[in-house]
Amino acid sequence: MKKLHWYIIRSFLGPFFMTFFIVVFVLLMQFLWKYVDDLVGKGLDMKLLGEMMFYATFGLLPYAFPLAMLLASIMTFGSLGEDYELLAMKSSGISLFRIMKPLMVIAVIITFTAFYFSNYILPHTNLRFTTLLWSVKQQRPELVLQKGVFTNEIDGFSIRVGNKDKKTNMLYDLLIYDHRGNQANESVTVADSGYLSITEDKKFMVLNLFQGVNYQETGGPVRRGNETYPFRRDNFEEQTIRAKVSGFDFNRRDENIFRNTFRMLKIDQLRYMEDSLGIDYYNRLRNYMLQIRFNSPVIQRMNNYTVLHDSLKRDIDIQPDSLFNFDEFFNAQEKWVKAEIAQAALAEARNNVQTLNMYDDELYNRKKHLNKYTMERHRKFTLSLAVLIFFFIGAPLGAIIRKGGLGMPVVISILLFIAYYIVSMTGEKSAREDIWDMFTGMWFSTLIFLPVGIWLTYKAATDAALMSSETYRKIFDKLGIEKAGNFLKSKLKRT
Repeated sequence: MKKLHWYIIRSFLGPFFMTFFIVVFVLLMQFLWKYVDDLVGKGLDMKLLGEMMFYATFGLLPYAFPLAMLLASIMTFGSLGEDYELLAMKSSGISLFRIMKPLMVIAVIITFTAFYFSNYILPHTNLRFTTLLWSVKQQRPELVLQKGVFTNEIDGFSIRVGNKDKKTNMLYDLLIYDHRGNQANESVTVADSGYLSITEDKKFMVLNLFQGVNYQETGGPVRRGNETYPFRRDNFEEQTIRAKVSGFDFNRRDENIFRNTFRMLKIDQLRYMEDSLGIDYYNRLRNYMLQIRFNSPVIQRMNNYTVLHDSLKRDIDIQPDSLFNFDEFFNAQEKWVKAEIAQAALAEARNNVQTLNMYDDELYNRKKHLNKYTMERHRKFTLSLAVLIFFFIGAPLGAIIRKGGLGMPVVISILLFIAYYIVSMTGEKSAREDIWDMFTGMWFSTLIFLPVGIWLTYKAATDAALMSSETYRKIFDKLGIEKAGNFLKSKLKRT
């Protein structure tokens, strides 16, 4: 390999790895903001949080590869253009395509790496991350007592705190209702102060109380009409209540619960699930449609539309042996006969509408669920190919703007990636809702940005002055002159 190629590769790898880790960090911060309510206040140890961040980082890499490629390409070629190195290479007879050739190879390698990662590694990390996140969400939060509010987080107890010292965690003016005997407020404890803590294994609550009174109704059931009840009151200087609690310890869920979710499957597994869910969907659709009451030819046509194989279609070429004039028959009937016919038709129509409304939501949800598997299969290709597309956008764009560093390239990269994300989400939503064909919706962003990359590469190779204001001024001036000439010609023709 030539020294020039090694120089181009070294100039690219530094910005790529730097921007890659920056993008991963920014996306990880977005993840934390999204799930901060599920993580805070549950007493998770650092090892568990580190494991979750590790799996979340892997889930963000498919979006980090394209953005890092775009930003690194703009920075590399922008720096070469800003330092006139790109100009020196072109003046030596080296075309832009030859300059880009070593980075094209790297872009292809990163594209295949992104696809391999998305298809073989990401499903396993998504499974572990989803299972871990679900386990964290199901865990009960740490017990936090707020002053003036009853807390029922501890099973069998209802606790109210009058005041709380944040520095010493001392609780004051405690009122505790003991419901462990499934009785209504028959055991009440009032204490001047105390401490509340959960053991390290999070299986027991320890409540140390000071200077208080226990009030308790004792004895068995009383006879009807007797308005007096046995009562007991105990004063104490110090008392410890130890109760078993559940739900505060962390329990990792079984991964098999989410194993067949669309984000946890490879391409061959996604195809298998698509076939299984598709057959089930069309069988249900056929059964629901055949439950609607129509005449025989319409039912046979609906059967032909809903069968999966052409060999199961029926011959519906029905030739009537006679024609029946319904209007003539209906007008010849008496009023009460007409009313009965109209009521029967209206009742039949209402039954059909009720049947359609009954199954519409179920079929809609099942089709959306099926579309998720198809979308995930396409997404593995589109996100991987986006790496190569963004290279052909970023490299010529950097050669055109001739600005390196983290200033202008970052702004342009963010704007382009936001535009790509918006177009991609628009296509995915249209495909998910069956507004567009699945291929058109999932590849919509690729079909738009790939021609843009080809056009930018062509303009950069021909040294087109796209960033020069003079270019656009000449275009506007030319358009203005042509419009004025057309306007004069139209006036002359009228005169």
